[in-house]
Amino acid sequence: MDFAFRKAGYHYLRREVSSILFLENSVKENLAKFKSTHRTAVRKAEKSAIIIRQTENYEIFYKILIKNLSNYENFYKILIKNLSIRHDVSPTHSLSELLYLKELFPNKINLFGAYLKNEMIAGVINFVVNDRIVLAFYISHKKQYQELRPINLLFYKIFDWAICNNFKVFDFGIFTVYEKPNMGLARFKENFGASGVFRDSLELILT
Repeated sequence: MDFAFRKAGYHYLRREVSSILFLENSVKENLAKFKSTHRTAVRKAEKSAIIIRQTENYEIFYKILIKNLSNYENFYKILIKNLSIRHDVSPTHSLSELLYLKELFPNKINLFGAYLKNEMIAGVINFVVNDRIVLAFYISHKKQYQELRPINLLFYKIFDWAICNNFKVFDFGIFTVYEKPNMGLARFKENFGASGVFRDSLELILT
């Protein structure tokens, strides 16, 4: 594809790096690919009585993770500020846009939540790209529960779901923004056994 684009006159606009994990035949085989720290984190989360389940509560996912704000417009402004501080990016979708996409593609978007005593403390929104690939599009958690490692358990359970549904690749998303890497985020993803692949943007300038 790259060769064909270049022959057609396209040039590279930028190159980002995404972390992908090749899924094995069972989640236990994938667990064996985790770094020891991540395996320990999964066990810690399980012992903390954290429950992972698929949910349709997208509004709760957004509102709870920013201290139960009921005004979506205020939430959106705060989310932009939070993401800008941590990753130097803005969210791709507003909540209303995300809900609209979910309505259009009900089987292509799902939300997994981590619950502690019926309180959602973390969540991951996945986009099903095709029959082989699942992409983690939004990953969030409450900082006060970070030590319980809900994100680690979330991904472990999501891998199990993906394997049971015959997906072959889990894409964690990019850890670069305009080619500037977030090395801590990269290491976190690599500790699940993920490796980097290029995600290129090409453009054609018409004269």
